[in-house]
Amino acid sequence: MIQNLAGENVHLLHAAGQREDDRSPQGIDLRRVRSNPDHWYPVAWSRELRRGKTLGTRYASHPIALVRPQEGAVFALEDRCAHRQVPLSKGVVEGEAVKCCYHGWAYGRSGRCIDVPYLGKGKLPNGVKTYPCREKDGLIFVFPGDPAKAETTPLPALGRAADPEYKTRRFGKLVRCHYSFMHENLMDMNHQFMHSKQMGMMKPRYLGGRDEPDLVEARYSFARTGGKQPLGEALVFGERRGTAEKDQHRDVMTIRTEYPYQTLRIATGDAPPVMDLWIVYTPQDAEELTSRVFGLLSIRRPKLKGALELAWPLFICFTNRIFAEDREIVELEQQAWRELGGDRNQEVFPVINTLRALLRRCGVPPAGTPVREDAATP
Repeated sequence: MIQNLAGENVHLLHAAGQREDDRSPQGIDLRRVRSNPDHWYPVAWSRELRRGKTLGTRYASHPIALVRPQEGAVFALEDRCAHRQVPLSKGVVEGEAVKCCYHGWAYGRSGRCIDVPYLGKGKLPNGVKTYPCREKDGLIFVFPGDPAKAETTPLPALGRAADPEYKTRRFGKLVRCHYSFMHENLMDMNHQFMHSKQMGMMKPRYLGGRDEPDLVEARYSFARTGGKQPLGEALVFGERRGTAEKDQHRDVMTIRTEYPYQTLRIATGDAPPVMDLWIVYTPQDAEELTSRVFGLLSIRRPKLKGALELAWPLFICFTNRIFAEDREIVELEQQAWRELGGDRNQEVFPVINTLRALLRRCGVPPAGTPVREDAATP
């Protein structure tokens, strides 16, 4: 259990020079593991899709057309007309249907072809695939897996996005890497070294965590050992902090991968979190080596009304710089994977080894992977 791996003894739990991938179930290269489609994945922000319009999106190898009629809920179809495979997202919305821009074939929210202008109603061809679709807190989700499971699979809880006590930033860009790099980046707070120009020198302390079938959690506290606190961080905590002993290890950062989503919360004692992040990485190509990030970053409003709104542009700039550094580094990791022809990581932090095992366990292994009954979990 990873709760027993805290402190400076973590290196004793990893054999010298042993590659994590060699110890993994079936020896699967994690970067070839596909995401599990039997979950709700965001594919667009609500603001991107206006009434009476369509929007082309993706989940992995699935091109998806989102359609928002003038009245009624958004629906999602395969983004290919059954006729000539032209994207339906280029079409025209009329009533509760979308018409292909090429020959005017029309499809309803069920995916059935309901009209071909030059055919009789009794000669209509088959339609296209449809996806369960939901909208929540400014995000449009689809369920790309087994549609029967959609009814029993709840939408994820989206942190504090709907809480008026918090101000939420909705952000995300395309990141050219396998989603697993993103999970590792957020979970491993030892990489604060990389952010020292933005945040000063920070020393993390691993406090323990959890390891469950579909969940890995890690908790940290931090001490500032050099440099000045950036204004963006001061906005989060609502006060200035330095290197004095009284300012060290006061807060607990809890990071969780609850497959396929991640959360990060910072709280002091039993008080509500001062920061609450919900984030997910939706694959954008068949190999799943490009991901679209959807993040909801919520900051608790201070007692002084209006103060957070005034300082919000500074917070945006601060977080943009942090995200840019993270984006660059994970894309470099992906580049190295390509050049080396596979995963050559020599991971020594047990928390990340546990996370990697979770991502393999919950994901979809590459086609043709043999199943071994005696495969040992690291």
